[in-house]
Amino acid sequence: MHMGSKGRSERERFIRSFSYAWDGIKSTFRSERNFQIHTVICILVAAAAFFYHITLTEWLIVLFLIGGMLALELMNTAVERLVDLVTAEYHPLAKAAKDAAAGAVLIYAVLAVIIGLIIFIPKIL
Repeated sequence: MHMGSKGRSERERFIRSFSYAWDGIKSTFRSERNFQIHTVICILVAAAAFFYHITLTEWLIVLFLIGGMLALELMNTAVERLVDLVTAEYHPLAKAAKDAAAGAVLIYAVLAVIIGLIIFIPKIL
């Protein structure tokens, strides 16, 4: 089947979108200390999951927690950067947006820790 220029162009845009996403992940990893910390913790949790031979269901939960944590940290970074782009001056709405995004990360991190403790404490003991 021959792909016309429109088909190629859509495929190229689709492939390029992955490149842009990867650029965002790399940029955030290089510039954001919290993303670096979360990434290291996620790697340690995955290593612990291998070491303690967690169940398939536990793996699914851990993978959702890891993916969700990193994705939420990326969104928090996006909000922070967008707010900084819009205004360099203090504004209560800018602060509220940044605080809300950071709060979302905190809630998810606390949830992830609690679930991680529920999964790993019985295995450690």
